[in-house]
Amino acid sequence: MRFANRGFDVFGDRPRVEVDQTYGFNNGLTLRRLVDTAKQVTKSGNLNEFSMVLLNNTLSLPLGILLTFIFNELDYLTRRPLLRLPTFWFVITLSGVLGLAISFTSMWFLHQTGATTYSLVGSLNKIPLSIAGILIFKVPTSLENSASIFFGLIAGVIFARAKLMRERSQT
Repeated sequence: MRFANRGFDVFGDRPRVEVDQTYGFNNGLTLRRLVDTAKQVTKSGNLNEFSMVLLNNTLSLPLGILLTFIFNELDYLTRRPLLRLPTFWFVITLSGVLGLAISFTSMWFLHQTGATTYSLVGSLNKIPLSIAGILIFKVPTSLENSASIFFGLIAGVIFARAKLMRERSQT
């Protein structure tokens, strides 16, 4: 199994890069379709933003429960004294509330913008995380990781300019 932090060799890692690119492309198309469908459903009046958030979180429950039993997490958790601490329950509840707030914010943002902008913001938010990861974990920078961050920023700027030009031409 290969690990992402092992380094990068253009010729030795070519199959992995192609798989990563194919996955990223298919993920983008799937996300675009999902976001378009979600926007149509919320605009049609069948589901409001609250219903979409509730549906999204409810659909994740079966997978979470299944993984809990597959990896025997229930037995592991019942043996931990951590579950008896009030601080743990406060932090886990706060985490759930923040997750719910992020879901509501995402639905509001999707309703205010389009699927393309929503998808682009999701991609561009990884740029500050990449920079923070390099700084916090003291990852040695290379031409490859610097170039990927730079190209991500350029793509965001080009998209923003194109969208601005389109808005100006429509008015």
